Amino acid sequence: MGDNEKVYSILKDIPLEDADDSITEGAIVLEGGAFRGLYQEGVLDCLMQHGYNFQTTIGVSAGALNGINYVSRQIGRSAHINIGYRRDGRYVGINAFLLTKRKSIINLDFTLGKLPNIPDLNMDRVKDSKRRFVAVATSLETGKAEYFDNTRDDIIDCVKASATLPYFSKPVMIDDKPYFDGGCDDRIPYKWAINQGYKKIVVIKTRDRSFRIKPNFDRRYKITKRWYSNYPDFSYILARTDEDYNVLCDELDKYEKKGDIFVIAPSSPIKIKMLEKDLSKLKEIYLMGYMDCLNSLDKLKEYLEK
Repeated sequence: MGDNEKVYSILKDIPLEDADDSITEGAIVLEGGAFRGLYQEGVLDCLMQHGYNFQTTIGVSAGALNGINYVSRQIGRSAHINIGYRRDGRYVGINAFLLTKRKSIINLDFTLGKLPNIPDLNMDRVKDSKRRFVAVATSLETGKAEYFDNTRDDIIDCVKASATLPYFSKPVMIDDKPYFDGGCDDRIPYKWAINQGYKKIVVIKTRDRSFRIKPNFDRRYKITKRWYSNYPDFSYILARTDEDYNVLCDELDKYEKKGDIFVIAPSSPIKIKMLEKDLSKLKEIYLMGYMDCLNSLDKLKEYLEK
């Protein structure tokens, strides 16, 4: 089976269709995770098919890329891009690096542009004032996460910044200031939703609930201090991102147990490479997300109505 036939076979049962225009009160929070984001895409497609279109969506890194497709109400669009074009050299790899001005191994200009056989991103829906979309990016100058919403004309650039990895890319300029991946400082931005006063918050993770990272601050800080020597605040934040992530996960567990936040997380650990190119594995992750969401719908309904 050739590559084109394999892609068609894998994608044929993932629909490309529009969700309805209903609005669900509350905020949905989308963790990053590179191609683990296929899990999240399965969850979001399931939510859209069942009429859950949250009033506010905040995403970081891959979560911002998935989030902008979610607020555009385009079921299947993210999965068709990330599976259908994963092996396209214009998207990921050396060719992508050579094509991008920012010299990035992931070409976001390509996937956020016009693609054959993929419906264009519906910017009218992205900019709809009835729904709020927020992309998280980390300032290279301060090391702090900043939150950019869909009232901005440059929201696409903000999404690119949110998903631009340090080390592997040049930063994205927003308001003439450099930004990197939002996950450098805020990998799961549920605290933003709490601070904004939302009473109903749904978090979609790309790691299972038990996952924690073994931190090694001293080793990482030696690297980040050299790599980003002109940006001491950023180099410090980047070095301690693993410790901060573990704290976020521990606190999120407490919010979930108290019933304050609803969490959908992988029912099994996702074990793939950061830039996984096995299309069958990516489809399996997508289906896990879809089924985990489907199995959570009754509890989600109960949480939202509580």
